[in-house]
Amino acid sequence: MASIFTKIINGEIPGRFVYESDDVVAFLTIEPMTQGHTLVVPRAEIDQWQNIEPAVFARVMEVSQLIGKAVCSAFDAERAGVIIAGLEVPHLHVHVFPARELSDFGFANVDRNPSPESLDEAQAKIKAALADLG
Repeated sequence: MASIFTKIINGEIPGRFVYESDDVVAFLTIEPMTQGHTLVVPRAEIDQWQNIEPAVFARVMEVSQLIGKAVCSAFDAERAGVIIAGLEVPHLHVHVFPARELSDFGFANVDRNPSPESLDEAQAKIKAALADLG
């Protein structure tokens, strides 16, 4: 059975994409720790990060770094947080988000009901920042 991320990647479930390539995508989470919280996901449905081919993992991390630069720029944050938790969905995903303090790293503090406007704004800001980065 396809993961929820595969369904988002395939367009079966809506997603707010900020980046797409042949092998990796990035889209906003619907439960952000901070505004701009983005998930970087390989198109291939691989459950655990330690089981991914090194070249694919390198590509996922390359895109994560790019998204990190974009969220820092878009949300005027000095740092971007990055977490590979792997417990919520059995499909590798890297959480990348603007981080200002350690409490920003708390999954217990996610916004479980962000406004569509907030998510749309975050998507637009990240896409603009990515365009500026080239």
